[in-house]
Amino acid sequence: MPTVLQLAISRGGVPKLPILEADVTPLGIAGDVQKNRKYHGGPNQALLLITSEGLDELKAAGFPVYPGALGENVTTVGLDRRQVRLGQRYRLGSEVEIEITKMREPCRTLAPYGPTIQKAVYDPDVKAGRPVSPRWGLAGFYVKVLQPGRLYPGDPITLLADPC
Repeated sequence: MPTVLQLAISRGGVPKLPILEADVTPLGIAGDVQKNRKYHGGPNQALLLITSEGLDELKAAGFPVYPGALGENVTTVGLDRRQVRLGQRYRLGSEVEIEITKMREPCRTLAPYGPTIQKAVYDPDVKAGRPVSPRWGLAGFYVKVLQPGRLYPGDPITLLADPC
């Protein structure tokens, strides 16, 4: 069963640092800050979710990434990024419900992890919402919080609805 590996916040930018528990609100994790509110945050981008397996792929390709490095609030383990689709709804833990709303488009803040990381995680197919891309989900998924609540590392992740 997929689980939450790490929860993370920052005062803006990357990396986000691990926390032991999260108060998840409709606008994200309490205490998390986004410096550029034009492109980050808001109700449809309340959280950024990235799979640890995707991070492992990037590490194998030579990028020095780790949970929280790419600015994600929720790092998962056991969730297949290739099967995640826009519109899917998940329960995280016993309280939090989310909906996948948007593919994350990487910005220049990822440059410290390598000058080619943006191209390694994002391509025209991802931009067009086509999951056939081998890069699908490597940059992460933005989510809307449908039901706020408490969340902890180790909490299970359950698919609730799949519109596909």
